[in-house]
Amino acid sequence: MSTMSVSHRIVSSAEWLAARKTLLAREKELTRQRDELNQQRRQLPWVRVDKNYVFEGPDGRETLADLFDGRSQLIVQHFMFGPGWKEGCVGCSFKSDHVDGTLAHLESHNVSFVSVSRAPLPEIESFKKRMDWKFKWVSSFGSDFNYDFHVSFRSDEIASGKVYYNYIMADANGEEASGNSVFYKDSSGDIFHTYSTYGRGDEQFVSTYMYLDITPKGRNEGGPRNNLTDWVRHHDRYEAGGSVNEQGRYVAAKNAGADCGCAESHA
Repeated sequence: MSTMSVSHRIVSSAEWLAARKTLLAREKELTRQRDELNQQRRQLPWVRVDKNYVFEGPDGRETLADLFDGRSQLIVQHFMFGPGWKEGCVGCSFKSDHVDGTLAHLESHNVSFVSVSRAPLPEIESFKKRMDWKFKWVSSFGSDFNYDFHVSFRSDEIASGKVYYNYIMADANGEEASGNSVFYKDSSGDIFHTYSTYGRGDEQFVSTYMYLDITPKGRNEGGPRNNLTDWVRHHDRYEAGGSVNEQGRYVAAKNAGADCGCAESHA
C-alpha cells in the first residue's frame, strides 16, 4: 500500500460520492465567483497609451500598434529575459510552453499575442529556436516599455532596495520581473491599456498547474521556496540537474561539463 493511500481515509463508494458532491458544490461556487470576477475585470476603466513604443522584431522595427497585426485586442507577455542573459527565465519559459497551441484560437477570436523582452533580438531568436517556440517575440531594448509597465527596473531603483511591482513597493529581486498586459485598439487607431497582472496572476495561463491541481499530490512544491523554482526547468533540461535561483534563472550543476550559457549567479 502506498504512503499516499495510508495517509488518506479509505471509504466505500457511497461515502466517496457524498464527499465528492460536497466538494462539487464548492467548485460550482468558485466557478460562479470566477465568472463574476471576469466580468468585473472587463468593466475596469482604460488608460490611453500616448507614448510611441517601438520594438525590434523578426520583420524589423514595429510600433505597439503594429503588434496588433490587424486585430483589436493584444495580449503582451512580459518575458523575463534581460540583455546578456543568453536564455530566458525558467518560470516564463514554463508559461511560454503553453502558448503555441492557443494561438490559432486566439487569433480567430480577434486577439493577437506577443512576448516582449528587453534582451536584444538576436539573443531572443537564439533562445526561441532552442525552445522550438512559434509565437511572436520582440525586443524592447532601448525602449521605456518594460519600465513603464513595471517589469524591468533601473539600477538606481534596485540599489534603493525597493521597486514598484504588482501594484506595491516590493523588495528588489533583480532587474526583470514577469507579467501580462492587455491592450485594445479602436477603429480610429487609438490604443488603450486595459489590464495587467503580475506575480501569481501568471498562474492562470499555465495549464500544467491546472492538471497538477487535480492530482493527489497537487503541485508538490516542497523545496526551499515552495514555488516552481523548486522543480520546473527549461523543457530541455529536466535530466541536466542544476537549480533555479531566486531570479528564476537556471544555475548549472557543478562539474556539468561544457558551458551551457546559463546564469551562474544572481547577478
